[in-house]
Parts: sequence; structure tokens; C-alpha cells
Amino acid sequence: MPDIDPHVARLLDASHPGKNAGADSDDEDALIAELEEDDDPAFAAMRERRRQQLHAELNRAKEMKAGAHGVYSIITDEKELMDITTSTKWCVVHFMKPDFNRCRIMDEKLRVLAEKHFDTRFVGIDVENAPFLVVKLQIKVLPCVIAFLDGVGADRIIGFEGIGYKPDNFTASELEARLLQAGVLTRAKMNEEDDRRRAKSEAKDREEEWDEDEWD
Repeated sequence: MPDIDPHVARLLDASHPGKNAGADSDDEDALIAELEEDDDPAFAAMRERRRQQLHAELNRAKEMKAGAHGVYSIITDEKELMDITTSTKWCVVHFMKPDFNRCRIMDEKLRVLAEKHFDTRFVGIDVENAPFLVVKLQIKVLPCVIAFLDGVGADRIIGFEGIGYKPDNFTASELEARLLQAGVLTRAKMNEEDDRRRAKSEAKDREEEWDEDEWD
């Protein structure tokens, strides 16, 4: 993937490219206007190149969104999940149980990241629907997030281990940093606004008693 001009990257990362298919034209016009407004006159010669790059990235985001990128998807078929991990360069899989509080928190963070990182496929599966993989991958504690690079596991997050500094919670930015280290994200894209997006619902979840995260 070619390097993106920092000005273009900043605008793209502040938006959610490809998220609203019906407003693509308006979104692109607004981003181009912001790009030109933000541009330093000394770099006027670069404007056209930046415009073209922004247009290309928005089109690429739209195409990948059509292929289920840019969203966090729940998969119900084990074979489909195996096909996804072996056919996608970067993939993040959440093995979970929907009634576990910690799994719900992980779901929320992965949804936020999926909207930003459309190059990476983000999926979740109920462990009840993946008996073969649960045994093969030796999944015993939930939530369990496995980052796949070209079909090979590059990192495994068990519970909330190794994410942030709080034992019972973490931010999407902290999860992003962990996945960046695993090599399954292109670059850091999160900001403070993104971390606040679901804070209210997460605070409600934290008030509830934690479910036991041992699973067998």
C-alpha cells in the first residue's frame, strides 16, 4: 500500500471513509474543501496530487466496504470464518460469548476500530458456533482476540491482558496500539473523540457484575 500524504491521512482518519454509501459524493466534496482550506499556499503545486490521492482512498474504502470491510461482523458459521482468515491479509477475530460483559466491551471497541481501519477485516464468533477452532486454537478464556496476518496468528489477546493500564477496562486507542504491534493495522488512526464515542454505554456495562470469563 503506497504511503499517504500526511494531510490526506489526517483528514481520512478524522472521518469514516466508506461508512455512508449514500453520502459519498457530499463527503468527498467536504473533505476536498477542507484539504484545500487547510493547505499551505507554499505547497499549492501539491494540491492536485493530494486531491487525487484523497479521491483514490475514498474509492478504495467504498470498494472494501462492499466486501464487508469497515464494519465489525458477527459470523455464525465456522467454515466461513476459516475462509475469511485465510483469504484476508489482515484479520482480527473475537472469540466470544454474547452474554459475557467483557466480551460486550471488546465488541464495542472492535466496532470503533473497524470503522477506522477498513483495510483490516474485523469479525466475531460465538464460541458455541466454533467448536473445532476452540479446540484447535486452545481457547479457554474469554474474550479471546486473535490477530491473523495472511492466515497465520500474529498475536493473541486473552481477556484484557496487555491492553492499557486498567485491569477491568481499556480504550479503543489502547487496543489499536496492541494490534499495530501485531502488524494487522496500517497506522494509528484513533483520537480522543473516537475513544469517547461509546463511553456512556461502556460505563453502564462496568456497573454490572463481571461474568466469569473461564469457559469450557
